[in-house]
Amino acid sequence: MIKSLLKELLFPLIAVLAAFVVGGIVVWMVGDSPLLVYELFFTSAFGSMDGIGYTLFYATPLIFTGLAVAVAFKCGLLNIGAEGQLIVAAFATAWVGLVLPGWPAIIVALLAILAAMLAGGIWSGIPGVLKAKFGAHEVITTIMMNFIAVGLVSYLTQYHYRKMGDPILETFPIAEKVGDQIVGPHIPRMSVMLGAIGISFPERLPLNLAFLFALAACVIVYVFLWKTKWGYELRAVGLSPSAAEYGGISIARNIVIAMFISGMLAGMVGVNDVLGYRYRYYHDFSKNYGFTGIAVALLGRNHPAGVLIAALLFGALNRASLFIDIFTDNVSKDWVVILQAIIILFVACESVFRGGAKRFIRGTV
Repeated sequence: MIKSLLKELLFPLIAVLAAFVVGGIVVWMVGDSPLLVYELFFTSAFGSMDGIGYTLFYATPLIFTGLAVAVAFKCGLLNIGAEGQLIVAAFATAWVGLVLPGWPAIIVALLAILAAMLAGGIWSGIPGVLKAKFGAHEVITTIMMNFIAVGLVSYLTQYHYRKMGDPILETFPIAEKVGDQIVGPHIPRMSVMLGAIGISFPERLPLNLAFLFALAACVIVYVFLWKTKWGYELRAVGLSPSAAEYGGISIARNIVIAMFISGMLAGMVGVNDVLGYRYRYYHDFSKNYGFTGIAVALLGRNHPAGVLIAALLFGALNRASLFIDIFTDNVSKDWVVILQAIIILFVACESVFRGGAKRFIRGTV
């Protein structure tokens, strides 16, 4: 299994390395040192506890959205709506905390996590039902659901759950920091959990329990897709709907299941931000996590292990962008966006690398 996974990830790795070479050429063309830029990249993302903590924090939402896209894709579906699903889920997370004041914090936190998963699942399940029952294309319906999510949540936040006079579009807080303690529904930060077992971790870092949830989600998705009957049926529908139907597998049921699970995974992004970081719904919290998740799933070959690696790469790039912008003369943080785009293009053109590798092996190059 490990050997086949490594073989599957080989060409995406080659594509990433080629993209880094092209990115270095871009840096050289604008008059800066590629070696300096890549030194800043590695040292800022992995060279300190702060760097590692922020890299993992930035990677956490991308793991969830990458898994969300991967699950849908395994059923032959393209979920473009993870952005809307995570927005609705984040608001649902905060809403539970706002409507249950006085309840035990741990109970509210558990209910908020459940609400996030259900909200994301339902928001994604609607396009799944439209696809299964009426043949509506999921790309169109999920994109439209994104617009509905933004408008609906903006309205509810603006007119019902926002502090009067607050210039920022955000809800009332569901928890707040009092001294060294967080009072209210929340999930603990990594500094608290590691400190409990005697490991020092900076308290200022926002990395929280949601990262462990993301790792657990990778394992659960793998077990579900490759070790259960339901996962086998879902993948069979994705590989050949007609053959799956001939074998007695319900195409409609698996489409709805795949989209619902996909939305649940995307919804966990809201848990990371609301319960683990801001303790409120902040309308601009997502940095296109839903759309970046498509790139993460593509780079990770729609496999949980690949998604994890790809999310860490994109998280490291996000962490390094600020340092590259500050400590270079001509390279701005937009270079990271360019590099991400080059990586996606090269992975999408994987056949070029496969063909080149085959010719190289035959000795014709």
